[in-house]
Amino acid sequence: MSEQDKTVKLSDNERLKRESNFLRGTIAQDLKDEITGGFTADNFQLIRFHGMYQQDDRDIRPERAKQKLEPLHNVMLRARMPGGIIKPEQWLAIDKFAGEKTSYGSIRLTTRQTFQFHGVLKPEIKGMHQLLNSVGIDSIATAGDVNRNVLCTTNPVESELHQEAYEWAAKISEHLLPKTKAYAEIWLNGEKSETTEEPILGSTYLPRKFKTTVTIPPNNEVDVHANDLNFVAIADNGKLVGFNVLVGGGLAMTHGDTATYPRKADDFGFIALEDTLKIAEHVVSVQRDWGNRSNRKNAKTKYTLDRVGSDVFKAEVEKRAGVSFAPSRPYEFTHRGDRIGWVEGIDGKHHLTLFIQSGRILDYPNKPLKTGCRKIAEIHQGDFRMTANQNLIIAGVPADQKAIIEKIAREHGLIDDKDTEQRKSSMACVSLPTCPLAMAEAERYLPSLIEKIEGLLAKHGVPNDSIIMRVVGCPNGCGRAMLAEAGLVGKGPGKYNVYLGGNTEGTRIPKLYLENVGEEVYLEAFDKLIGQWVSERNEGECFGDFVIRKGIVAEVKVSVTDFYA
Repeated sequence: MSEQDKTVKLSDNERLKRESNFLRGTIAQDLKDEITGGFTADNFQLIRFHGMYQQDDRDIRPERAKQKLEPLHNVMLRARMPGGIIKPEQWLAIDKFAGEKTSYGSIRLTTRQTFQFHGVLKPEIKGMHQLLNSVGIDSIATAGDVNRNVLCTTNPVESELHQEAYEWAAKISEHLLPKTKAYAEIWLNGEKSETTEEPILGSTYLPRKFKTTVTIPPNNEVDVHANDLNFVAIADNGKLVGFNVLVGGGLAMTHGDTATYPRKADDFGFIALEDTLKIAEHVVSVQRDWGNRSNRKNAKTKYTLDRVGSDVFKAEVEKRAGVSFAPSRPYEFTHRGDRIGWVEGIDGKHHLTLFIQSGRILDYPNKPLKTGCRKIAEIHQGDFRMTANQNLIIAGVPADQKAIIEKIAREHGLIDDKDTEQRKSSMACVSLPTCPLAMAEAERYLPSLIEKIEGLLAKHGVPNDSIIMRVVGCPNGCGRAMLAEAGLVGKGPGKYNVYLGGNTEGTRIPKLYLENVGEEVYLEAFDKLIGQWVSERNEGECFGDFVIRKGIVAEVKVSVTDFYA
């Protein structure tokens, strides 16, 4: 227990973790309770450490209340897939489960480079975990106060460098996993064993969630500044030699609370490959011991750095790891989107990136995406790669398989030549009807919003241009709107805060432009701004850079100072 724990009142989450018997709680008993479809007391929180969130269908909640029924409780499961790589046989297994055992029938690709099941009812939960385990997948530590799914740049072109980076992402994920056997005991009928310590995470785990990435410049597709810990790959002649380490990024905030804010990560310096796991472990251990355990809204690593000082935090990591950071090696981010379509890797294999709007893979009328992915998985000999932008890569395709895979993709709407650059540059979080935190629509609203933005771009004569636009239902950061050129953050039904001024590289946080406004107001504003951008921009100037240069919003340089100024 840290000194902080002894002298301040802790949040109740600290109590429930301490009393959970290393994340077991009474989950096993709760599973047998047929009176409710949900989890009770502390187990509602503890199942998150096992990769699940309890949710309900908010569209039908009022009607069920009228009938004096409890909400239609179910769980959302998020899988642990470091680097987003999934084999075709694994895809076929999750496709079958989604179609037969979930309320929504879909597979959803997330901005955490993995997949989610939505709408799994209580009787199906244990079977879901056992099915996943049978094909080598788990959901350990994809939620809760732990290090979550480790992201890695997909970069299918430089296949050798990507393979090295991916292997480090997998090693970091394994190294930082909880050591408790609670997951196997509860869900896989594993042999019960006593857990006496968590050497890295501690007996009460981390103060708050923790996110890690491995990134290969020049593509910042994982949005490093949204994450607590980032390893930026440094290569020499195509061979990975080490990482620059960036610490303390995070995007979540709370409306009306200026003690919360998005923050960019700080560059701590360069480390050699052999020091990677030590540095990962001790960035986590310092945050474990120094993070705020009394106020969860200020518990993330970004707030710890701002409270104690970035240099002090860095020095403590060096002391614990026995490693000194060298000066950062030069690198540059030039873009962060996925390269939709075919590319050829240096190994001669071909890779097809499919644009999946909002990551929702389902059979729609005249667009059976889920069936198409299944048919590709049945013949594909390489792997699939889920991207941090909610898209799917069919990777490692030999030349003689390209035509058949493209044919399947086109027949099922997985390739649609009518998709504009604007549509490909936009993302949304899940939001309603399943997310309990949602204040406004996001995923369901995105298609109509983008259609209107496309109309404005066409009106001003630039139908092939685009703005990185993200729509989220609340300010908790899931859709990374606070790194967009234009971000809409839900404030209430049909109302959003509009933030402007991010950039295409993903290295600048946008600033509030309009507060708590409806569609008519912000579309009128976008009409005017797009017209101004088109007529007054410098050559190659992105929308986010333009609004900063013209003083439409001020640049956010130091998050807490500039963000609210």
